[in-house]
Amino acid sequence: MAAKSDLIVSFGEMLIDFVPDVSGVSLAESTGFLKAPGGAPANVACAITRLGGNSAFIGKVGDDEFGHMLVGILKKNGVNSEGVCFDSHARTALAFVTLKKNGEREFMFYRNPSADMLLAESELNMSLIKRAKIFHYGSISLISEPCRSAHMAAMKAAKDAGILLSYDPNVRLPLWPSAQAAIDGIKSIWNHADFIKVSDDEVGFLTQGDAEKEDVVLSLWHDNLKLLVVTDGEKGCRYFTKGFKGKVEGFSVNTVDTTGAGDAFVGALLLQISKDPSIFQNEGKLKEALKYANACGAICTTQKGAIPALPTNADALDLVNKSKAK
Repeated sequence: MAAKSDLIVSFGEMLIDFVPDVSGVSLAESTGFLKAPGGAPANVACAITRLGGNSAFIGKVGDDEFGHMLVGILKKNGVNSEGVCFDSHARTALAFVTLKKNGEREFMFYRNPSADMLLAESELNMSLIKRAKIFHYGSISLISEPCRSAHMAAMKAAKDAGILLSYDPNVRLPLWPSAQAAIDGIKSIWNHADFIKVSDDEVGFLTQGDAEKEDVVLSLWHDNLKLLVVTDGEKGCRYFTKGFKGKVEGFSVNTVDTTGAGDAFVGALLLQISKDPSIFQNEGKLKEALKYANACGAICTTQKGAIPALPTNADALDLVNKSKAK
């Protein structure tokens, strides 16, 4: 049997998304909801294993039916769940997601406080973190204590162990006290990351500038970065490294629900980086990896929910090869 591929550890929140069974209606108008596992860092962990990689998730859920269901989903997807804790006093977080006609989303969250916010530094599985090749995280875990301190400690342990730090801020404005608090919180750890992925909308929000303009994007660059990627939805993505920059076209698919598309993209790219870190210095390899990641993001939008819609390696290669054949 082949040796297990390098471990990618994802840190943060896992929750239940309630998605309307009909697109294009408000939460008030919706008559029924589909229960879907969610939370960006957990989606990334599942995206990696779906593509044949090796991942673990670290976070906290409630000691309730939803929490146990979510850990069951991690296990079913082959994600290492040794780093997941249960909280007997707080519930698993819930999010109600509105799907607009074009598949874009609006969120309403139930967290006051939810279990994911209560992960303490003392509960971190440090040995799991130190076994990683890549440590990936978002910004929702920075919003409140004690989870913020746990996040900072986990990040420091990974950095000290020489592990690559991957950051996808995943802006969720309703969860922050204010827009300025979100900008300040997200940027507070900006300069620690080796790799950052942001969407075009997030560039606009974080810079208060035009995300189309290169100088605006490059205001987010810092000297410790190996790679900055801006995702532009169906248009593909732009990439910036110390040595080169460019764009990779996206794929045209029938979009139903954009939930999890960015996470499918990140999982796919992290898997490629873990297999071959020379991607950061080799533009040809990077463009291939980004094309593959774009395909994974695109496929994820063709079904409702995040984890159920994540593609396999065969799915992704099929879409990439079809585009080459055209």
